[in-house]
Amino acid sequence: MWRRLVGTVAGLLVLFVGSLAFNAASGQSRWPGPLDFVRVHPWVVLLLLVPLALIELRRQSGGERTPRTTPPPATYRLPPRNPHFTGREAALRELRRSLTSAGDAATQVVHGLGGVGKTQLAVEYAYRHLSTYRFVAYVDAEGPELVAAQFTVLARELGLVDTGAEQAIAGVYATLRDRRPWLLIFDNAEKPGSLVHALPSGDRTRNGHVIVTTRVSGWSSRADVLDLQVFSRQESVDLLVRRVPGTGAVTADRVAEQLGDLPLALEQAAGYMTYNQTEPDAYLELLTSRLEDMIARGELADRPAVVVSTLWQLSVRKLRTEQPQAVQLLELCALLAPEPIPLTLFTDGPHPPLPAAADPLSWDTTVGALAGLGLARRENSALLLHRLVQAAIRATMPDDRIATARVQLCGALLAAVPHDIHGDPAARPRWHGLLPHVLAVTKADPPPQCAAQAGQLLRLAAEFLLSIGDRAMALPLCERALALHESLDGQEAQIGFDLITMAQIHRDLGAPGTARPWPSVPSTFTSPRCRPRAPSSRPTWRRWPGPCVSSGSTGRRCRSLSGRCGSTRPRTGRTTPM
Repeated sequence: MWRRLVGTVAGLLVLFVGSLAFNAASGQSRWPGPLDFVRVHPWVVLLLLVPLALIELRRQSGGERTPRTTPPPATYRLPPRNPHFTGREAALRELRRSLTSAGDAATQVVHGLGGVGKTQLAVEYAYRHLSTYRFVAYVDAEGPELVAAQFTVLARELGLVDTGAEQAIAGVYATLRDRRPWLLIFDNAEKPGSLVHALPSGDRTRNGHVIVTTRVSGWSSRADVLDLQVFSRQESVDLLVRRVPGTGAVTADRVAEQLGDLPLALEQAAGYMTYNQTEPDAYLELLTSRLEDMIARGELADRPAVVVSTLWQLSVRKLRTEQPQAVQLLELCALLAPEPIPLTLFTDGPHPPLPAAADPLSWDTTVGALAGLGLARRENSALLLHRLVQAAIRATMPDDRIATARVQLCGALLAAVPHDIHGDPAARPRWHGLLPHVLAVTKADPPPQCAAQAGQLLRLAAEFLLSIGDRAMALPLCERALALHESLDGQEAQIGFDLITMAQIHRDLGAPGTARPWPSVPSTFTSPRCRPRAPSSRPTWRRWPGPCVSSGSTGRRCRSLSGRCGSTRPRTGRTTPM
């Protein structure tokens, strides 16, 4: 602005001095001081002012012109920007830092679970830094044949009319040398080997950036890898509150918890509530009771064909062909809790549920197949599946397969959990890790083939909870265990253990009068010479001075509750000894 002002003043001075010169040429009287030189030599002054005026005129006309701007970058198939993009500021900064710190060229891989927002992150990065690139292209990299076809079209877009499919990739990179800096996004790539022919190398990489998004592991030898995780809880809440009017922070938090903070699922939930005008609290109830159904409902405005329920189907189909036992492992894990699953659950029992567990190499590749395709995370000798991956897998499992898997899991868990909770120092840490899975497998009524095992798991879980002081949670589990054992024949011993555990819970709750009546049981249960043992139970019976008691944790509690545990007196209508 100040330059324009100076130019204007200079122009006025030129006009003023020019007018003086004109007056001098017209024969005016003598001028005072040095100005008389203008009167005496007017033509010299005019000759000096003309080039100055021309220079100033040129400067003025140049100042009036619109400043030169860089032309907008050319783009190829870049998806529309997501107007509801939320969070990810740290990831965007890390992506920019990684790409710009590598010199002339850089390749950055964004790896993560399906639905975690890898594509959205790459597209948002492209729009935020669009002004720094002269050319931006988006390539669907799900298959090598798709990549080759898109590069052929891209070559034509860049003016390479006569280029064949074989020369398209090289031709594109050669043309991009004149359009640097450039950005290429390869979205949803498979293993590095399937894309190596299309990624730039050598001179092709000069002054260009490449972003690869993938669910598949194994890219660290090719480029830097950014592992993208699910939203933070605050990001999830912010998205729901902004997208769905009337959503409170508490309800949004609970919805986010049910959806595991998966960005795609949160967008789908917002789309469902907005379209159907469903109240957030009502949606939460549907989500809690019918998760498998709800992940198939809700539409994204920019991706109507994408829903969480079908997000991992392609990966599962690939596993069925290449690693069928990995699919069986995936289905078993889908019925467990969304918590770390110890791999020893499938390998250390007397009857491993999968044949692959018997061979270390076969087992390692089976587990690795799930981690490699991004269906699970493998860490600290455990597998961790996202709760929506589990829900999507459960939704595809037929009822008979679910029943078979639950039978296998009941047996594996009963072999894995510590039975002597009070006498084994390692029992509590082990139970802390396995309790969520025991509760998940026994949540619904068990198949008849594993009803007795499920009852034992429930009672053992109640014993563990009682040992850590959670009596309120222990009681309903023990009641379910008793109901299961009472519905089966030949479970008198287990019924006795259930009643003893319930008596302890009621006593600790301060309500011994609410304990169940002790039923009439066969004399074999009360005889000092008896040695009852359920097929899979750990406590053993031994002779004790007086009555017969168990040597396990239940037996010790029995002795503490009453010295008449094994009395042969009639017990009908009598409460459990306190």
